[in-house]
Amino acid sequence: MSQSSRGPVLKWTLRILKILAALFVLVHLYTLALKWVPVPGTILMGQRIIEGEDFRRVIVPLEEISPNLVYAVIAAEDARFCEHDGIDFEAVGQALEERRQGRSQRGASTITQQTAKNAFFWNGGGFVRKGGEAWFAIFIDGIWGKRRVMEQYLNTIEWGDGIFGAEAAARVRFGKHASELTEREAALLAAVLPNPHEWRVDPPGNYVSGRAGTLQSRLRVVSNDGLANCVL
Repeated sequence: MSQSSRGPVLKWTLRILKILAALFVLVHLYTLALKWVPVPGTILMGQRIIEGEDFRRVIVPLEEISPNLVYAVIAAEDARFCEHDGIDFEAVGQALEERRQGRSQRGASTITQQTAKNAFFWNGGGFVRKGGEAWFAIFIDGIWGKRRVMEQYLNTIEWGDGIFGAEAAARVRFGKHASELTEREAALLAAVLPNPHEWRVDPPGNYVSGRAGTLQSRLRVVSNDGLANCVL
């Protein structure tokens, strides 16, 4: 490549690098702002609106969400939430070992990773998204803290039918505020989180009802053993 042709290539390369650096800084400034302000919307919320879903979301502070739901989602999704730094490497190791042995694969995604995905990314696999999700999980765990991560999680998680967040889910599914959720109701909401479009709360099928019963027992363990002390 001649000297004259290298000039424009170098100029465009530097320009692209500057744009990427600026985007990196802006995204992290946005992430920092979310320590104090709610996530205004997510890619998935936009997708549901485009698909014609009856979008419902009511943002509330953690103080207005029943502790029962905090216990239930920790029991269902991430029992070591208060112990890891955004990624549960112990669970990742166990999942990789199960995959190597050809056994059923356990989920290794933490509540913090799910919050990062909800706030910044999209559904679906891919190493690009997974890598970004892992980085932001570690970043928000350190910058936001556990309590804020849980608050953002419970205000962005999808409960099917265009319902996002604990308050909207409590109102639509049970006709009450999130602060009023009983153990059973909280367990039912947590029970459907892996697949809220297929598993129903109203009314729950046999599988969801049974899973909710198990989670109801586990949420008491979470409470009694202090596994949610970093939040409540």
